[in-house]
Amino acid sequence: MKSDDVRPERTADAEGRPGGAAAVVIGGGLAGITAALSLADAGLRETLLEGRPRLGGLAFSFRRGELTVDNGQHVYLRCCTAYRWFLDRVGAPTSPPCRTASTCPCSTPTGAGSDGCGAPRCPCRCTWRRASPRTRICRSPSAPRSRAALALKGLDPADPVLDGQDFGSWLAGHGQSARAIEALWDLVGVATLNAVAGDASLGLAAMVFKTGLLSDPGAADIGWSRVPLGELHDTLARKALDSAGVRTELRARVTSVSRTGNGGWRVETPGEAIDADTVVLAVPQHEAHDLLPDGALDQPDRLLDIDNAPILNVHVVYDRKVLKRPFFAALGTPVQWVFDRTEASGLTDGQYLALSQSAAHDEIDAPVAALRERYLPELERLLPAAHGARVRDFFVTRERTATFAPTPGVGRLRPGARTKAPGLYLAGAWTATGWPATMESAVRSGISAAEAALCALDRPRGHLFAFEEAAA
Repeated sequence: MKSDDVRPERTADAEGRPGGAAAVVIGGGLAGITAALSLADAGLRETLLEGRPRLGGLAFSFRRGELTVDNGQHVYLRCCTAYRWFLDRVGAPTSPPCRTASTCPCSTPTGAGSDGCGAPRCPCRCTWRRASPRTRICRSPSAPRSRAALALKGLDPADPVLDGQDFGSWLAGHGQSARAIEALWDLVGVATLNAVAGDASLGLAAMVFKTGLLSDPGAADIGWSRVPLGELHDTLARKALDSAGVRTELRARVTSVSRTGNGGWRVETPGEAIDADTVVLAVPQHEAHDLLPDGALDQPDRLLDIDNAPILNVHVVYDRKVLKRPFFAALGTPVQWVFDRTEASGLTDGQYLALSQSAAHDEIDAPVAALRERYLPELERLLPAAHGARVRDFFVTRERTATFAPTPGVGRLRPGARTKAPGLYLAGAWTATGWPATMESAVRSGISAAEAALCALDRPRGHLFAFEEAAA
């Protein structure tokens, strides 16, 4: 742009007409959508800016031939009250998009018996909903496992000392063998933390296990979407934003955030400049670092120290049904979790399975041919019905920055919603929500940012109490 070019300074009211814009939310993932809806519900005029051509952040869908594909398999637990609030807020039908499961079938390639899905039954098959916290860890837990579970239940996840310890060493110190850690604790921990126990903060691990497995009997019931994630996080979310009066701009990459002479904020994109009283930065931590004005955080470079962790998703389309259950977890095999995505994808003939492979540092850049050679034989070992079935399609999706890495010490790096710059707030699963990088954490961060902004503006925030009561 030439130096004498003048970009329009645009403010927008709730109907998109010129007027005094009260807030700008930068980022259209779950955190940004939540912050925007919460602020709009409190009566603020608002603009949401997203650089991508869609909303939803890293939980989105795309088309591949006749399939509608989720970039990755995302689930939530019954204890995820904030994300469940989000689904209600965007108008997701109570039935059919999401449902919960009362059991978690675990399968091994060499186990005996059948689990009703063509896969052998694991001897420690987890029954999550109806069992006590102790037996929910394992159907027949050994004494060391019980002692470890009871010790874990007594920890305070908010204790900063726990943040600096790794979960694997703590488990070993409480009598857990390497085999038990891999087959039991990592079964849940890898999927929720995106890290094996030895690479995970004890504080975050304690939070996951205490909240999900060692609290209410139904807390760990699993919910997942039976429609494409794009329908929830993009289509329905955009309708909700429109109904709330939020002006949503896609393909609007923010280049700078700066103070104005009157104490407000100016948000600039290549096409316009927007003035606002409140700005919420709801982008990944490294992008937030680049946009933060001087003095907003005491140690802004700490954001660069929050590493990312990858997730690999393997997608297989068979010419016939090979799995009867909607999902299962696998032990003794490279396969981690397998989900039936046939209905959600729109496939009408055959079966579409999605393998979710967390903590995939060693495979995230592997060639598709190598992954095919690795995972198809494993699926045949786990699913006898896959023998002789023709593979119609095999492809992978890679999220190299799927989550922040939950390494020991990450807690001290995660900032809260408030910054030292009045009117500027942070949101994102990487902020200090107390949760690992999940959809729940993203939504909670958006609510926290909106709450902080409304408090500073002395605006009523009664619409947020419903979520807080549900969370309690």
